[in-house]
Amino acid sequence: MTRRSRRNHSPAFKAKVALAALKGEATLAELAERFDVHPNQITQWKSQLLSGAEEVFSSGNPPKQEGPSLKELHAKIGQQALEIDFLASALGKVEGPSGKR
Repeated sequence: MTRRSRRNHSPAFKAKVALAALKGEATLAELAERFDVHPNQITQWKSQLLSGAEEVFSSGNPPKQEGPSLKELHAKIGQQALEIDFLASALGKVEGPSGKR
């Protein structure tokens, strides 16, 4: 018995096979023969379809990701402004070519 090379099925084909399995008009063995795939593969695609069915009916807007709050960002900007002012004044006290005149 020779091994078949690995095949990549399109998402449309997987959906077609999974929907046929959900209809229940044919057994897994009959579907496997008709679509030339292993029955375990059909079962896996069917479960993936059922677990992802909720996404089909979602509002279409992906959930917003929580980022840092505006208050935290303003605090960070204030802290950096103080550090810049401090370093600028410290640089003015240093004598040499890099110091302020």
